[in-house]
Amino acid sequence: MVADDARVGELRRRKAQAIAGGGQARVSAQHSKGKLTARERLDLLLDDGSFMEIDPLVEHRCRDFDMDRNVIPGDGVVCGHGTIGGRTVYCFAQDFTVYGGSLGEMHGLKICKVLDMALKTGSPVIGLNDSGGARIQEGVASLGSYAEIFFRNVRASGVIPQISVIMGPCAGGAVYSPAITDFVIMVDGTSHMFITGPEVIKTVTNEEVTFEDLGGSVTHATKSGVTHFTAEDDEGALDLVRDLIEMLPSNNLQRAPILPTNDSLDRSCEKLQDLVPENPKEPYDIVMAIEETVDDGAFLEVQAEFAMNIVVGFARLGGHTIGVVANQPNFLAGCLDIDASVKAARFVRFCDSFNIPLLTFVDVPGFLPGASQEWGGIIRHGAKLLYAYAEATVPKLTVITRKAYGGAYDVMSSKHIRGDYNVAWPSAQLAVMGAEGAVQIIHRRRINSSGNPEQERERLVDDYVDTFANPYRAASLGYLDDVIQPSETRKVMAKALGALLEKEEVRPARKHGNIPL
Repeated sequence: MVADDARVGELRRRKAQAIAGGGQARVSAQHSKGKLTARERLDLLLDDGSFMEIDPLVEHRCRDFDMDRNVIPGDGVVCGHGTIGGRTVYCFAQDFTVYGGSLGEMHGLKICKVLDMALKTGSPVIGLNDSGGARIQEGVASLGSYAEIFFRNVRASGVIPQISVIMGPCAGGAVYSPAITDFVIMVDGTSHMFITGPEVIKTVTNEEVTFEDLGGSVTHATKSGVTHFTAEDDEGALDLVRDLIEMLPSNNLQRAPILPTNDSLDRSCEKLQDLVPENPKEPYDIVMAIEETVDDGAFLEVQAEFAMNIVVGFARLGGHTIGVVANQPNFLAGCLDIDASVKAARFVRFCDSFNIPLLTFVDVPGFLPGASQEWGGIIRHGAKLLYAYAEATVPKLTVITRKAYGGAYDVMSSKHIRGDYNVAWPSAQLAVMGAEGAVQIIHRRRINSSGNPEQERERLVDDYVDTFANPYRAASLGYLDDVIQPSETRKVMAKALGALLEKEEVRPARKHGNIPL
């Protein structure tokens, strides 16, 4: 009996050591920075009492640089599974109080086990990142574990949702795992991501830049587009994860959970009747069209501060999760540029991977002109969005609210790249280009030879507007399935979605396509 008591005592001691992490002093230091500990974060993320830890007693095997004198069970990462809204998720949380959250061989292999189990069970995986990077004392063994994680991220891509939450530093090779995952959430003021830090940059290029300007949440939300959501604090970031998980299916063989709504599918969207201004050059906020159409006006926008000329995000229609893509006339007149094309293409491909229908609102005057766009590869990047829409086999619903000009009309889920149900409002204009530019090209000689060039130009513009500044030519050719009143948008889209939920579309067998990356 005494021996048994001793064994139980030893087990408790080891478990307590794992739970204690780096000790109270380091826990207090973590709290002083406005950051929660790894275990506190998991407690907030998961349903109460649902977390089951995996590998709490794993230890590193490094015996160099006196590491054999500093062995803490768990090796700086807390791994396991639990539930969110009653649905199983797998997760890991790096513990900055243990070796600065640095990733060594065993630390990395613990994460690999979580990824393997998530893939086997078809469950989402959530990574809470707070790490000083590769554990230098372990050398190539640390790098090897990083690569093992990257490989699993790629293998799981499009099979299970992967969400990365950056809750502290994430530098060097460590950034590539979040970059491969589906969504990145950063915490304002405490999280940073970069390949090389300010000191290295100053040494190599003589540039001086702060941590925040180089890789803070604002930088990645507005300039690089690396992050999809920004939260004010740890609690807000974890709430975002829960909201996101509730919108998504657990894997690519399932559909997202249906959330019953009291918002009538027959509700008239009266606010949309006068949304589009009479002046075709006047902007308006397309988010109003989205919120009026979807259930309860609830719209979870993704990358809201990046490439703001296009809006993407999740909502529900008739209780079903949908992905929404919309040109935003409030910014750059809704033109497609490099960043907008890449932002929307990535989102469309995610939705297609996880059986999430797409609703597209179109008001696009074309691709953004300019030498910087051409030199930056707008041809290649714009083709990504075209490719993504053409590749997608989920139900695709399209509403043209105003302008649909040129190649951008084709790209934005047009009937020609297999939009399933395409409608337009009476204010829609489907044409190669705007009236003034078209008349200047088509009738240049007539205008110049006229006795009153300005009057003749105005007359020809009016003729062009009468012919093309409406949706009826496209409807007569079958390029639109209907022309509807704006107030009917919710009712019509909900009925179309209901009819398309069982859609199946077979494509030629292939290993994978060659998207113009």
